[in-house]
Amino acid sequence: MDNKQHIAIFTTASLPWMTGTAVNPLFRAAYLAKNGQAIVTLVLPWLSLKDQHLVYPSNITFNSPKEQEYHIRQWLEERTGFASGFEICFYPGKFSTDKRSILAVGDITELIPDELADVAVLEEPEHLTWYHHGRRWKTKFHRVIGVVHTNYLEYVKREKNGRLQAFLLKYINNWVTHIYCHKVIRLSAATQELPRSIVCNVHGVNPKFLDIGWKVQEQQQQGCQTFTKGAYYIGKMVWSKGYKELLQLLSKNQEQLAGFQLDLYGSGEDSEEVKHAAKKLRLTVNVYPGRDHADPQFLGYKVFINPSTTDVVCTTTAEALAMGKVVVCANHPSNEFFKQFPNCRTYEDEAGFVNQVHEALSSNPAPLTSEQQHVLSWEAATARFLRVAELNTAYGKIVAAPSYRSRSRFMSLTATLPNIKKYMEDASAFIHFAASGIEATRRAFGAIPGSMQPDEEQCRELGLPFPQLRH
Repeated sequence: MDNKQHIAIFTTASLPWMTGTAVNPLFRAAYLAKNGQAIVTLVLPWLSLKDQHLVYPSNITFNSPKEQEYHIRQWLEERTGFASGFEICFYPGKFSTDKRSILAVGDITELIPDELADVAVLEEPEHLTWYHHGRRWKTKFHRVIGVVHTNYLEYVKREKNGRLQAFLLKYINNWVTHIYCHKVIRLSAATQELPRSIVCNVHGVNPKFLDIGWKVQEQQQQGCQTFTKGAYYIGKMVWSKGYKELLQLLSKNQEQLAGFQLDLYGSGEDSEEVKHAAKKLRLTVNVYPGRDHADPQFLGYKVFINPSTTDVVCTTTAEALAMGKVVVCANHPSNEFFKQFPNCRTYEDEAGFVNQVHEALSSNPAPLTSEQQHVLSWEAATARFLRVAELNTAYGKIVAAPSYRSRSRFMSLTATLPNIKKYMEDASAFIHFAASGIEATRRAFGAIPGSMQPDEEQCRELGLPFPQLRH
C-alpha cells in the first residue's frame, strides 16, 4: 500500500440529494478505486436532522453517518453493478437557506491523516474554500486539483444587485482557487476563467443509461418501434434551470409549433410558478413531479429539449444521448462537449429552435457507435481526469514534495526558494486565513453564523472532540 497514491475527494453534497455534486464525485471515487491501484477516500458533508429535512427529498433522513453510507453504497452498486472499494468519511456541514447550498464547518482537511495527504480533489473548489479557516490545502496535500461544477456567476447575476455581486464573486473565486489549488479543471468554458485552469469534461454517464441505449439499438435492429412519445425536459424545477427561456420560446412560436406537446418533469421551489405560467400562456405543456431519469416512463420519448444556459455540463443531456434520444439544446459553451454526437442539435435563436424541434420529431435518432458510447462512459471520463490532472503516472506516489512544504505550520516562508510569486501567494493565503478567522468578516461575506467550528450536536454525531476540547 505504501506505493499507492492516496486520493481524497471532497465534495459539497451527498445522496439522497440528487444534485451533480453528490452524484458525479461518487462515480469518480468508484471508478478511480475500481482497478485497486489507488487508495480513494470520498469526503462528504454530514447534516444534522433539522438540515436533512430541508435538503433531502421524500422525507429521507439518517440517524447516523453509517446509515447514510449504507444508502449511498446501495444506490451506487445498483447502478454500477460492482461493489466499490473506496472509503467514505463525513465532515460537519450546515445548509445555507439563502445560497441553497451546504457549507463546510471547521477545518475539514483534518479528516485526512498527514501520512495519507497525497492528492486532494476539491469538487467545487471555490465553494469549499470561500470560508475555509484552517490548514492551507496546498500545505496539507502534495497536490490539490479543483473541479469546477457550477456557474456561480450566472446564478448570482439573476439575483438583486446581481451584476455587482457577480463582479465581487468573480475576484473572490479567482483568489481562493489560486491560493488553494495547484490545478483547476473546468468542465466547460461556461465557467469563469480561473488561474492554472484547463477546460475538460471529466464527467461520465451512469452505466444504467448506456445499458438502456444498447437495448434501444437492439430493438431498433429487430424492427421494433422504440419511440412512442414526443418531447420532454427533466431538471430541477427552478427558473434558473431554463424553464423561463423554454416557456418564452414556446409562447412566441405557438403558431409555428402548432400541435407540439412538451412534458416537463421536475421538483423544486418554483414548481407551482412554472405550472401557473404555462397555464397562463395557454401552452400545450404538461408539468409532472421529478423522478429518476432512468424510470421506464422516459423510455418512449424520442426528443429531449434542454434550454438551460446556467449548467456547466448538463448531466441529463448526457443521459438522454446515452439512451439514444435526440437532444435539442442551445448553442452554448456548456453544450460544446455534446456537439460531437450526431443526435445533438443546437439552435442559435427562436427560428433555429423551431426548425430543430420539427427536424428532431420527424427523423429517427442515429445509432451511437461503440466509440461514442465509450466517450460518454465513466471509464473514459476517469481517463480524461487522470490525464488533465496529471495523475496518470501509474498511480505512483508523488515523489518530490516541494521543499517549502511544512506539515507542522500553516505557512512556511523559507529562504530556500527566493520566489517572489510564492511569497506573494503565501501572503495572500495568510490574509484569507486571517479574514476567515474573524466572525464579523465571515458573516459579511455570507458565511453561516458560528460555522468556524462544529457545534456539540455535530461533534456527537461524527465522533469529533467537543468544541471546548478542540480549542
